Amino acid sequence: MTHRITDLTISVLACVIAVLLSWPFWRSYAYWPESHLAWLIYFVTGFVLAVYVFYVFIGSLRILFLHDTQEQGTAATDKAKIS
Repeated sequence: MTHRITDLTISVLACVIAVLLSWPFWRSYAYWPESHLAWLIYFVTGFVLAVYVFYVFIGSLRILFLHDTQEQGTAATDKAKIS
């Protein structure tokens, strides 16, 4: 349960940083569209999708490292049996 909360927190923080970096204020509102509603929908939808992608990526990375750890443990026991 704590892994999920940690992963979700990291995902949300990463997405907040990404939104702040892409905010139109930093570009003097040069890319601000005519419809502010459309821009708001764009940011909210993008934020939710980005949180999901980060969350799944971190989970996959955790599984990858777990498999690598198990594989190294198996290889170490095999070497111990051989010698």
